[in-house]
Amino acid sequence: MPALSLIASSFAIVFVAELPDKTALASLVLATRFSPRHVIAGAWLAFLVQTAVAVAAGSFLTLLPDRPVHLLAGLGFLAFAVLALKRKEEEAIEEEEAAVTRFSRIRTPWMISFAVVFAAEWGDLTQLATAALVARTGQPVAVAIGAILALWSVTVLAVVAGSRLATVLSPVFLARLSGALFGAIGLVIILTALW
Repeated sequence: MPALSLIASSFAIVFVAELPDKTALASLVLATRFSPRHVIAGAWLAFLVQTAVAVAAGSFLTLLPDRPVHLLAGLGFLAFAVLALKRKEEEAIEEEEAAVTRFSRIRTPWMISFAVVFAAEWGDLTQLATAALVARTGQPVAVAIGAILALWSVTVLAVVAGSRLATVLSPVFLARLSGALFGAIGLVIILTALW
């Protein structure tokens, strides 16, 4: 049962962090140009690959001494909080539209979606958060399942209900919510590592 709670908490953390993220915006922009099933297929594959990279990085960190890794993971979450709170949504949307245009020379819509989301997710907050969760918990499979399900869920929301979701939940609110979540997690991790 502990694995189920870790899957659920990983899902919640990554889901809230991904909602206002540039990869969700990329899926939204892609869905205005291509079939939803192509966007979802390409994005899901990109998230699968990027989560594998994050899990591998986090698993490597578990080989290091616990206390420093936990302190670094906590500091990382605090840094993610600051980055989430400083994010400018209008600039992010423009960047994703430019990325879609750049990758448009690829002929297959799912491959364009894969390339755009893969590039957007590289070194992204949710990818780094996934690595930090793996390093903190030492449970790569549970964290990966929760993270992938969250990323895939946000993709479906962005593609299917993108414009409607934006009218219900403002990007600024979502960025603040993910910033607060990252900050709280960072503080808890640091405090538990110190005690």
